[in-house]
Amino acid sequence: MIVTADKPRRNRGRMPRGTAGRGRLTRVAGLAWVLPALVVLGVFVYLPLVQNLAFSTQEWDIYSGMSEFVGLANYEKLVGDPVFWTSLGNNVLYALLSIAFQVAGALVLAAMIESLRSIRWRKVLRAIYFVPSAISLTVAGLLFYFIYEPRLGMLNHLLDGVGLGALAQPWLGQESTAMVAIIAMSQWQGFGYSTLLFAVAIQRIPSELYEASALDGIGPIRRFFHVTVPLVREMTGLMVIVTISGAFQVFNEVMVMTSGGPNNSTQVLATWLYRSGFVRNDFGYAAAIATVIFIVTLIIAMAQLWYTRRRRVEF
Repeated sequence: MIVTADKPRRNRGRMPRGTAGRGRLTRVAGLAWVLPALVVLGVFVYLPLVQNLAFSTQEWDIYSGMSEFVGLANYEKLVGDPVFWTSLGNNVLYALLSIAFQVAGALVLAAMIESLRSIRWRKVLRAIYFVPSAISLTVAGLLFYFIYEPRLGMLNHLLDGVGLGALAQPWLGQESTAMVAIIAMSQWQGFGYSTLLFAVAIQRIPSELYEASALDGIGPIRRFFHVTVPLVREMTGLMVIVTISGAFQVFNEVMVMTSGGPNNSTQVLATWLYRSGFVRNDFGYAAAIATVIFIVTLIIAMAQLWYTRRRRVEF
């Protein structure tokens, strides 16, 4: 009997013919679908960022077209500009109060609404709190401008009516209260939107977890901290990013209500950028302020995304 050895199979582990070609065609087709979005991002997002960085190294008169390379002189000017530091401090205060109200406060309110047994009341309360978010920032700013008016405004009349007339003051006309008054209006306008997002996140939590905690005798406060808060961590991280980014880009509220006054006490980075560029015609300096806004928001967003990914929640 003749025994012949089997020839080694050289194609073992290889893909069938044509599979590699189909995979390559699939990648090319996928790139073709993504390419328009990449072009739009490149032209309208990344290219302006690079151009802004270049403009920040120039002393540029946009009306005459004259420009001169000055290196880091605009950034040195930032360091010595007291209005810039006032603006940055106002943005930080805006961000801290926004986190307290639009993240922490909205989460508490959403948990209270979703704990109601009546579905009808849940819907009604969601709609009531969401209505201010449907009002444009310009309209809301004008509304609160008249509410804060010292002689005819609703707020001072209300304080007089309840016996607290000593607290009545020109809310937007003095440095100590103007910025807080603007932030209060902003929180009223955006509070309902944050509450609605947290309500959606809470609805995704399996009801069995709440039922099990109730059977274990856990009260509503402990249930909030041990069940709700950990399981809406991703939404909380997203809201922190959105809130801080919005706080460092705030513009309309300040321009409508005070235009940065009195005495530049309510300037924020965006309004000081606008005034530097379009009023003082110092576009190189304005570009430097824009670069600072971009760097601050980018660092905060990357840090928050890194933290959220490490503590991802899966049901």
